[in-house]
Amino acid sequence: MLRLAFHFGLFQGGMTALGWLLGEAVVALIAGWDHWVAMALLAFVGVRMIREGLSPERVAQAIDPTRGGMLVVVCLATSIDAFTVGLGLAMLGVDVQQAALTIGLVSLVLGIAGLKLGGYLGTRFGSRMEILGGLVLIFIGLRIVLTQLT
Repeated sequence: MLRLAFHFGLFQGGMTALGWLLGEAVVALIAGWDHWVAMALLAFVGVRMIREGLSPERVAQAIDPTRGGMLVVVCLATSIDAFTVGLGLAMLGVDVQQAALTIGLVSLVLGIAGLKLGGYLGTRFGSRMEILGGLVLIFIGLRIVLTQLT
């Protein structure tokens, strides 16, 4: 739980700082497709969660989301907006160190809270929570795209 929450915080704060470092020059390059990338990554993870939740044989060797490529995909998908925030902070002349640290710490704390709640709900409701979690990720991806298109 701590590993996953730590990486969420690290990516949120790190992507904010990276966006600030790259500044205004990158805005024109990524503004047209960043929301599509976020949606694709979230949909990928969401579909995998739904498939696993619907699988009749709930195998013990299920993918560990706290390790390897899946961890990076989830962290990247959920922190692309933080990159954009960093770009905005650069344009406003805001102190990125304090902002990135605050964003990272808040993400860490909320990640732990969300994982604890998710663990409880997963134990209580089983694979239905995994399916719901996958649907939520897909919904978040769609919302990101719809927000950008409107």
